[in-house]
Amino acid sequence: MIILAVESSCDETSVAIVSDGKKVLSHIVLSQIDIHAIYGGVVPEIASRNHVVHMTRVFEQALREASITESEIDLVAVTEGPGLIGSLLTGINAATAFAFAHGKKILGINHLVGHIYAANIDHDLQFPALALLVSGGHTELIYMSDHMNFKLLGTTMDDAVGEAYDKVARTLGLSYPGGPVVDKLAALGSDTYHLPRPYLDKKEYHFSFSGLKSAVINVVHHANQKNENIRINDMCASFQASVLDVIIEKTRLAAEAYHVKQIIVAGGVAANKGLRKRIYQEIPGFEIIIPKMEYCTDNAAMIGAAAYYHYLKKGALPNYLLGGTSTLSIED
Repeated sequence: MIILAVESSCDETSVAIVSDGKKVLSHIVLSQIDIHAIYGGVVPEIASRNHVVHMTRVFEQALREASITESEIDLVAVTEGPGLIGSLLTGINAATAFAFAHGKKILGINHLVGHIYAANIDHDLQFPALALLVSGGHTELIYMSDHMNFKLLGTTMDDAVGEAYDKVARTLGLSYPGGPVVDKLAALGSDTYHLPRPYLDKKEYHFSFSGLKSAVINVVHHANQKNENIRINDMCASFQASVLDVIIEKTRLAAEAYHVKQIIVAGGVAANKGLRKRIYQEIPGFEIIIPKMEYCTDNAAMIGAAAYYHYLKKGALPNYLLGGTSTLSIED
């Protein structure tokens, strides 16, 4: 089954063509990071307008690089949520128009499910599994008893981990996006600021990083009041150590409690080198799989991978009436 997939939930315009949920025939991602960097974050209206400008070109490039024609496409899949509603609707309208024009079936895919199935491109999911989903908008622990069967164990109560990284980077005067910069500088520093570890209740799997972010802001503010310099590398190392201590400990506890065979680490923060190094070291006894770097951030290949298993279980839409939603639970 050859699936044309579209992802436009935030500021990446992406189209991919995936065969049987595994083989990526083409994978085009047009990033807007340079455009939004001057604002220190994604501006929804600007993101939507740039999707409109480039969407047709990305479609054409994906078909050309896969060396296939429209007639060879079996199914069209597109992210329906969660995400920025304007960006989502741009991708949905483009995918729907393509499907209708060429007489193809279409289905909507949950963006979070796509991140999880990015790991299935180069690995094989084994059940029961535990997914740690960490990104700019999400920090979640999800139990999977089988393909496309999700139980949300824990989520963020305030700031998602990627969001916290960006805000801390801004506080320290670092560039956007903050995650990769903080990760890089953390490797050059030491955990000397000893920031709090926001575990909340260890019997639950929820996360909270707002207090940790505030702790960094307070340290920087007090240093500025005293005309003292902040050791940037050490602050990045201290912040990252706190984040990873919490994430890894909760993941370990959940994996042991649910007796899973496999731990999946997915989402943009799965590209974090510190996380990749520590999670293998500190959660022994479980198979841990992480997507390739190119499939960690938002991309259409992950939507095509998820769409194959979604179609096998639930089929496609009976019509072309697909809408977007900015909030969408993985259990929906």
